[in-house]
Amino acid sequence: MARVCFLTWKRTSVWNNVSHSVRRTKRTFFPNLFWKNIADPITWVKVRVKLSAKAIKTLKKEWIL
Repeated sequence: MARVCFLTWKRTSVWNNVSHSVRRTKRTFFPNLFWKNIADPITWVKVRVKLSAKAIKTLKKEWIL
């Protein structure tokens, strides 16, 4: 499965790593992802999804998680 957040769609990004001599090489930045079990508030069916840390904080603030 890809490294993508289920809610925020954060994904792996590719940028340049710049050395002291300003030489550029490719570098990947991975999102801060975790597996979480989320329950649907109406039916209480639990689903296991990959969420970013920012999405988990937002869900905790909204009392869904």
